[in-house]
Amino acid sequence: MDALLTDTLVITCDASRRVIEHGAVAVRGERIAAVGPSSDLEQKYAELPRISGRGLATLPGFINAHTHTALTVLRGSIEDFDGDVIYGYMSPVSYTMTGEERAVMVQMGCLEALRSGCATLVDPFRHVPTYGKQMAATGMRLWLSENCADINTLNIRKGDYSEDRPFGQVFLDRTVEMIETLHDTHAGRVKCQIAAHAPDNCSPWMLGQLQTLAQRYGLTRTVHLAQSVQEVKVVREARGGRTPAEYLDAEGWLGPDLVGAHWTFCTEKDIELLASRGVQMVHCPANSSRRGPHRVLIGRIQDAGINIALGTDNMTEDMFHAMKIGLILARGGRGREREGGCDPLPQALLDGITVNAARSVGAEDAIGSHADRPRRAGNATVDQSGLDAGPLRAPGHRAQRDGRRHLSAARAQGARFRRARAAARGAGGDAGGLDTHARRQSRHSAASRRPRLARRVTEAIYVTRTDLP
Repeated sequence: MDALLTDTLVITCDASRRVIEHGAVAVRGERIAAVGPSSDLEQKYAELPRISGRGLATLPGFINAHTHTALTVLRGSIEDFDGDVIYGYMSPVSYTMTGEERAVMVQMGCLEALRSGCATLVDPFRHVPTYGKQMAATGMRLWLSENCADINTLNIRKGDYSEDRPFGQVFLDRTVEMIETLHDTHAGRVKCQIAAHAPDNCSPWMLGQLQTLAQRYGLTRTVHLAQSVQEVKVVREARGGRTPAEYLDAEGWLGPDLVGAHWTFCTEKDIELLASRGVQMVHCPANSSRRGPHRVLIGRIQDAGINIALGTDNMTEDMFHAMKIGLILARGGRGREREGGCDPLPQALLDGITVNAARSVGAEDAIGSHADRPRRAGNATVDQSGLDAGPLRAPGHRAQRDGRRHLSAARAQGARFRRARAAARGAGGDAGGLDTHARRQSRHSAASRRPRLARRVTEAIYVTRTDLP
């Protein structure tokens, strides 16, 4: 798409956090060619078709740094369950779904993400080769990974933590298949990562195998870290009294290319260790606060200078919700000598879904901000006329606090601008060459199937796994 978005308020999220009133964004093909004053760019790019951005604030396309789009299939069924949802429901559900059902759910998850202003998703899950191409067909930018484990996660809910290499080898084989068929495809929009599911379900052998794959293919890595009391307990018992962070360190797994999600039960000593190794964090504040405010020592993590990106985790793709809850938790400053206050400001949470999130996947030179040099295309636009009255002094703050219901468009690389109202009726990304009518019919069909699909999968879990409450 070639276009010039004019007369808009450009919130760049660049190194100096510039805000350009009456600004413009020039897009050539799959790259943002320039940002600057509208009067300048209208002359420099006079040949480009113009789109009026009057009344809109334009931001870099948001990056959801940790999500599981397929798990929206469980929404409305387990959020209020007080038991082990990870090994009781979230791990088994992928095995309960067919390949076609996984593809439907991830595509619907991508649609929700677009409606939330996201241009990029980082999505570790299972059976990725069965649906990766369908996700890519939405036009979004993706970092995909196969959540590997060699302790059978289908048996953990029964207390069985025995190592199972054949089980683990299946994940390794799928990881290689995923990389060789999806990595750096779709005009570079799709990338892959290496994922260890969690320290409690990965043996030293599995961590070593994954490290070898990361080095062979030159990929970044991700892991769920200290996300439950049970994880910490199991790791301490099995790995010589070490915490999950200490266990990963002993296996040579900590480093700047590693992003850990959650950190819920990391100790102060863990945080010092992780900071010293350059490990990055993905905070999922809204999802992690379902049973009360997230207990992570977020104040201590902030003070340690750790790069913090934001994600939604599961059940939702709403980044505005993540930012709002994230701001409340961050200001609580848990772990600091003096908790509470107005630190950080909302810009820090906006950084968490733009520049910090781009850094977490090693792509800060390509996405996450509207800098002066050409970058991958991706915008989110917010209708300022609908925002609550307030000074223009801090438009980024207003967009973060009240932007979700006024989001007017999202654009991913290689896909057109999408009005939120159209998205609500089923519009999404590029569906692999289908004409507009066929594409619309396909999405309406997927949307209508979603409730029935979710009900079938939920019922099937109970039928096939009778030990669940």
